[in-house]
Amino acid sequence: MKLAKYIAQLLSALLAISLLPISSASAAPSLNDVRTKVRILQEQAAAAGEAAQQAKVEYKSLTRKLESVQRQAAADAATVAKFKNSLGAIANEQYKNGAMSQSLELLFSSDPKLFLAAAGSLESVTRKQSLQLKQYSVAKQRLTATSLTVNDKLTLAKRAQARYLAQEKAVKDKLASAEKLLNSLSKAERERLARLNDQAENADQKKSLAEAAKYNLGSGRGSIALRFSIKQIGDRYVYGAAGPTLWDCSGLTMRAFGTAGVSLPHSAAAQSRYGKRVALNQLKPGDLVFFGRNRYISHVGIYISKGRMVNAPRPGSRVKIMKFTPNFGSLSFYGARRI
Repeated sequence: MKLAKYIAQLLSALLAISLLPISSASAAPSLNDVRTKVRILQEQAAAAGEAAQQAKVEYKSLTRKLESVQRQAAADAATVAKFKNSLGAIANEQYKNGAMSQSLELLFSSDPKLFLAAAGSLESVTRKQSLQLKQYSVAKQRLTATSLTVNDKLTLAKRAQARYLAQEKAVKDKLASAEKLLNSLSKAERERLARLNDQAENADQKKSLAEAAKYNLGSGRGSIALRFSIKQIGDRYVYGAAGPTLWDCSGLTMRAFGTAGVSLPHSAAAQSRYGKRVALNQLKPGDLVFFGRNRYISHVGIYISKGRMVNAPRPGSRVKIMKFTPNFGSLSFYGARRI
């Protein structure tokens, strides 16, 4: 998709900025200032990306419910039409046999309660016809209720879609700001940052692969997911990506657990509602660990062992093994789940 391609073009330069030593005598103040600001924009873009994924999950869920209710409304309308035809037949028969009684006229009122009240008192209407009248009343009330539900679901779906589009725009805006900062540097400075980025990411990849071989990953769904994630070490982070070679944090965990037969949504916040809660001192290989800020979860990784986790960190970085601590950049640890 266009956004993923756009983000991928920025990956090489973004992380390198965050790697520059603040106290470096050779680094110009403007370069350090750019480094700091871009690092913040990276984190904000990743957080906005997860907010967008959560809104997208909600929108899809509401859309499915809306479609289901719309199908029910169509079925209810067909039922009402069928019984209305039956009422027409009854009225026609009454007309042929004489003037339509006042009670029968009440049955054609817009008030559903009058149908039920009048149907039981019509001596001229057969039991079968009386049942049809009652069924019509019930069907009409159900159609009214279903129509209200359709309108309600439609409103909720539109709101979720608006949130999704707003958060997607926030991702684009943050990365566009980062690109503008990069463009404020000289060509030589940008090339230097690109080299630093490649060197740092290559070193992290080599270290992560060597480290992964040391762990006993265990067995079970979490371990299957963990092994899959480790195989993706070195793949680039791209917002909204879920494989096979580009990932965001929740896209990686979603596909990882998919290989273990578990269907998770593409959203860190949504994934935090699956499985069972695990205490910090009871973490096992394959547990999902979540981070966030201001009561919103915006990052997820998979715990390995001995205070380490594998994850897709942020724009400009790659899938890697990192230290698991109570803080992930500016985010705080929010909890763990065992799927």
